[in-house]
Amino acid sequence: MDEVFDFNSLVALCRETHTTMQQRAARSVNIELVVRNWLFGWYIVEYQQNGADRAEYGRSVLKKLSVALTENLGRGFSERSLEQYRKFYQTHLEISQTVSAKFKSPFALSLSEGAKIPQTLSRISLTVPELTQKFELSWSHYVSLLTVDHPEERRFYEIEAASNSWSVRELERQIGSSLYERLALSRNKEEVRTLSKKGLVLEKAADLIKDPLVLEFLELEERTSYSEDELEEAIIDKLEQFLLELGKGFLFEARQKRFTFDNDHFYVDLVFYNRLLRCYVLLDLKRDKLTHKDLGQMQMYVNHFDRHVKTEDEQPTIGIVLCHRKNDALVELTLPKNANIFASKYQLYLPSKEDLKKQLESITEELERDGARYSGS
Repeated sequence: MDEVFDFNSLVALCRETHTTMQQRAARSVNIELVVRNWLFGWYIVEYQQNGADRAEYGRSVLKKLSVALTENLGRGFSERSLEQYRKFYQTHLEISQTVSAKFKSPFALSLSEGAKIPQTLSRISLTVPELTQKFELSWSHYVSLLTVDHPEERRFYEIEAASNSWSVRELERQIGSSLYERLALSRNKEEVRTLSKKGLVLEKAADLIKDPLVLEFLELEERTSYSEDELEEAIIDKLEQFLLELGKGFLFEARQKRFTFDNDHFYVDLVFYNRLLRCYVLLDLKRDKLTHKDLGQMQMYVNHFDRHVKTEDEQPTIGIVLCHRKNDALVELTLPKNANIFASKYQLYLPSKEDLKKQLESITEELERDGARYSGS
């Protein structure tokens, strides 16, 4: 009899995979769950493309599969969940090479030959140790990532969540605050695509900068009457969230760090240390528009730390002036090109994702045009 892959085979394969994965002792229960869900997505896509009786079920296959699996396995297999499994597989198609390399047609199953199910599952199980190495996050993380439509943006968040051990809540906050777009817009257009391939790699001072810095977690109303002391106090009260917004490798050192020069006392609002770049990072808060005097003051702070605080094996100090409004032309005119001083806006509300995406799309289109001109030359 010719081998076929029909709906009953789909149900049986999901059921047996579920049972087998429950019994395995791999790295963690959650990774096993992720692998199981990816396999379910693979089965569903394969069935919808090649199932012998797929025309009989049409668009209702997920609904009927949900009913069948719930009867066999209990709760946890809603139609919505099955749709997530399918989308999860489709967003990680490159992983299918791990499985398909083992056998050409894993779903060549016969309706009348039930023995084919455990045989196929046995072959698939051989790939599970390799599959568990492909996933680093919990299923809840991947569910959050599925809400990100753009592949490069989604890949960036996946890399960052794994490398920084973000909780699901932290991941959702970074997605909601448009971290990818803000980082991309703070960089040269040639560096934008690198974010989706490697995540955020800290190699130079400019890699730290986000513009704007989003401080919605301070829970302050958007008004102009906040003093710098009030803003600083709010940051200290929510220091853990502020460090997350700053990015990788930040350690808090001091608040209102005093140093004396020529009998005058000066105070740096916030002092951090970045263990990845191995340098001090000074933060000065300005509640309104940035001025050239603010930049000059930060230059003095940076010079003091470079000459009197940092050790010889540490990297030059970075200064960031955090302001409510800024003029990029003023910053460029005031600071030399090699200055380790930056100005970044802050805002007390989540940014408009649509506006940021439009700006990023403009940069991406320009990058693609440059690439086309280069390849045609």
